Amino acid sequence: METAVKLNDVRAYLMSLQDRICQALEVEDGEAHFKEDSWEYHGGGGGRARIVEGGHVFEKAGVNFSHVMGASLPPSATAKRPELKGRSFQAMGVSLVVHPDNPFVPTSHANVRLLVAEKPGADPVWWFGGGYDLTPYYGFEEDCVHWHTVAKAACDPFGDTVYPRYKKWCDDYFFLKHRNEPRGVGGLFFDDLNEWSFDQCFSFIQAVGDSYIKAYLPIVRKRKGETFSECHKKFQQYRRGRYVEFNLVYDRGTLFGLQSGGRTESILMSLPPLVRWDYNWHPEEGSEEAKLYSDCLKVRDWV
Repeated sequence: METAVKLNDVRAYLMSLQDRICQALEVEDGEAHFKEDSWEYHGGGGGRARIVEGGHVFEKAGVNFSHVMGASLPPSATAKRPELKGRSFQAMGVSLVVHPDNPFVPTSHANVRLLVAEKPGADPVWWFGGGYDLTPYYGFEEDCVHWHTVAKAACDPFGDTVYPRYKKWCDDYFFLKHRNEPRGVGGLFFDDLNEWSFDQCFSFIQAVGDSYIKAYLPIVRKRKGETFSECHKKFQQYRRGRYVEFNLVYDRGTLFGLQSGGRTESILMSLPPLVRWDYNWHPEEGSEEAKLYSDCLKVRDWV
């Protein structure tokens, strides 16, 4: 692999993806515009963080691009690959989280990334990762079906086993063990992807990245006009607490960023602006809130 050429191609795609997603979210919101911060990484490279706060539709949204270099991989990257300890690295990706204002619109997360580990005299080791997942606060089965239908369509050209495998990986990954419950309704998750050629793996993350807007915006359009109450907002904020718990306790991307000395503001942009933790709270039986747990927060086949 001609590393420099390939990395330039991936970098150009990722920056274009960030541009296109930001533009689509701004149009959907109708009022909000992303603020951009460019930043530099101590080991080399940097990124551009784009944030919306207090939009008409999106209470907070962050769409970040980064391309950073370092002298050695952090522990989160070598835990399963101890043979890579001491290698220098380049990591690039787009990561985004969208927290809508309306509780009937789900939170969404997406990420596509490439990591290359190098040392003199040896071939570079590379792998892709990413995916996307949906975190509803009120359960609408047709929204979950649409989300997974688009995810499956993105995977199908790469083999019949890809969607089922990465859907299961997502279900397993976005699971709060200490709560014994899923974070949301899943989607796709994959890491350490290098089983195909570099070009085919790159094509796959493009298919995933390009399908995110197709998966998410139709749900936003359908739900953003729903009337909601203060009780709906309180439940949204309560469930957002689960989102925070997962990102700070389990998320590999968060750990990689913090352990590698990344920009804290960019890493933690995924956290929602308002969250609540109510002691030993349980939804009332038969309520809309209870339906989220009974109908959506469980592993099931959506398509």
